[in-house]
Amino acid sequence: AEALGGVPVRREDDLVECDFGAWEGRTFAEVREGWPGELDAWLASPAVAPPDGESFVQVAERAGRAVAALCEAYPRETVVVVSHVSPIKLMLRDALAAGDAFLHRLYLDAAGISVVDLWPDGGVAVRSVNDTAHLAEIA
Repeated sequence: AEALGGVPVRREDDLVECDFGAWEGRTFAEVREGWPGELDAWLASPAVAPPDGESFVQVAERAGRAVAALCEAYPRETVVVVSHVSPIKLMLRDALAAGDAFLHRLYLDAAGISVVDLWPDGGVAVRSVNDTAHLAEIA
């Protein structure tokens, strides 16, 4: 925000990462070993939540709410959203009108930049996904 001239920062709780419940902090291999049936069900459907966690359907609902609120609060303005992998994947899935398999096939790097235009008439244009060129200077 400072680099952009001190623009205001607004916290959106609806853009926090998915609550992975009992799987939080575990590797994919650990989850596969401890919850093989639950993992298969989770991979097969965004409506399935990890044990004691949150489903991608729930994350999509709150991310959609956040996007709608930002569009209403900042019509026709550029808004920078800093979030986590799952909300960003879900926003990109919806912007691209992709299927649910997209969620497990798209890899997003830390600090990757994706750009989506949302137009008042409902139009959507995805300009970039997971651009990391800006990180080359610090690598």
